[in-house]
Order: sequence, then structure tokens, then C-alpha cells
Amino acid sequence: MSMTDPIADLLTRIRNAHLAKHDRLDVPSSNLKAEVCRILKEQGYISKLEPMEAGGRKVLRIYLRYTPAGDPAIRYLQRVSRPGRRVYRDAGSLKPVLNGLGVGILSTSRGVLTDHDARTQRVGGEVLCEVW
Repeated sequence: MSMTDPIADLLTRIRNAHLAKHDRLDVPSSNLKAEVCRILKEQGYISKLEPMEAGGRKVLRIYLRYTPAGDPAIRYLQRVSRPGRRVYRDAGSLKPVLNGLGVGILSTSRGVLTDHDARTQRVGGEVLCEVW
């Protein structure tokens, strides 16, 4: 089975693990997935991220974060740019996600950045996903 959108697969695995109340999940590793997960960790949406090797393949072990009441830290996780419809924004047209309460993740010429960092550095790029 070939996968045409590995980022959408990553986001779906995270959503499904939250729905099943799992503490952690393993996903196949890539540099882009690792950068997206790094931003999720920096923003406090996941608690820990460990690159591992399982069965001769590189995987990312993601430890999910929940509130003390047991609710997932991620309420909304949506892919914006897809293989069939790429979405690009320049620095001037980047708006804060949920009035600054959420985070947009972009792939830019300076690497994978949050929407806030992209506006600060005045750089645009492909909008990968939005989280809140």
C-alpha cells in the first residue's frame, strides 16, 4: 500500500489514539513528521517525543498529553494543505489560528515553523495543519 499523504496519516493516528485514550503511539519516522511533532511538543500538545528503532525501522514514539480531567490536550487537529489542493500563504496573509489560541504549522524555506514564528521572521510557506 502506498501512502500519498504521510502528514495526514500522522494527524489521523494522533486523533485516533486520543479517541482511544492511549498514552502513547508509534508512527513511522520521517524528517518532516519529526519536525511537526517537535512543534507539537514545544507548544505543549504532546508530552514527550522519542525517536526509536523497532524491527529495523525508524519510528517516532509520541506520548500524548491529557488534562487532569482526562480530556485530550488536542481538541482540533486538521490538515490544511493536501496533495490535491496545496495551500500556500505569504507572511502578510498569515492570520493567527483561533485568535492566537491555536497553532498553524507551516513548511517554509527556513524549515518547519509555527504561524507566529513565520510572521515574526516575515516568511511564508505551505500551511501543513492547524491545531488547538
